[in-house]
Amino acid sequence: MVKLVLSNEKMVTLTRGNKTITRSELDYQTNKVMYDFRGFKQAQDVVKEIKDVQQENVEELKPKKKQTKKKKDESIN
Repeated sequence: MVKLVLSNEKMVTLTRGNKTITRSELDYQTNKVMYDFRGFKQAQDVVKEIKDVQQENVEELKPKKKQTKKKKDESIN
């Protein structure tokens, strides 16, 4: 079996949740309906920036109360 690799072939990145796959654009165009059916969308190159959290508005949490377990009384009356 001989495998041909085309160097000038465009590649498409598809994502579904946290899974990312890379396929050729020709393969994506021919099987676009199946990729959409399985939930894959084209990944966008735009990365959202994370907003800085202002430290002035952060409140400290109260410590959790510890609960004690009650022992069962196993005495026979």
